[in-house]
Amino acid sequence: MTATPKPNALIWLLLSAAIIGLDQWSKAWVLSSLPEYTPVPVIDGFWNWYRSYNTGAAFSFLSDAGGWQLWFFTALALGISAMLAFWLARTGRGDWRGALPYSLVIGGAIGNVIDRLMHGHVVDFIQWYVGDHYWPSFNIADSAIVAGAIGIAVFGLFDGRRKAGGKPNAG
Repeated sequence: MTATPKPNALIWLLLSAAIIGLDQWSKAWVLSSLPEYTPVPVIDGFWNWYRSYNTGAAFSFLSDAGGWQLWFFTALALGISAMLAFWLARTGRGDWRGALPYSLVIGGAIGNVIDRLMHGHVVDFIQWYVGDHYWPSFNIADSAIVAGAIGIAVFGLFDGRRKAGGKPNAG
């Protein structure tokens, strides 16, 4: 008799697909509706729509590197997404603390890869600010990546403490 394998968390890739769809839909809206580099207030003193482009990574890291960075960040995003999908396949379906952050990062990474391949840059459009202090513009994919990375760190820390204390991991 062989044991029935427990269902894996690959079903969570549906969340990744939803993130990709929402991200690409929002960027299509931005490209068809917002002027370039012109703030459109949403909440005065805090939030603008602001269409801009990023050829680099977070905070425009390597944005002026000459073009090779497009392929580097595309390969990096695809590699990380493949690794996280591999981990999803080994994560129990009910382990949302593992599956949710992985699927958020995958969806965000692939959303930005699509931009890089279609446009040669990432479309950003959310701008937060207070007074004269502006946070760099970002998009839905970036938000998913950050939320997923925070989830991986926080849930990993808590799960590590739980395992170290001898308590079972609820997965």
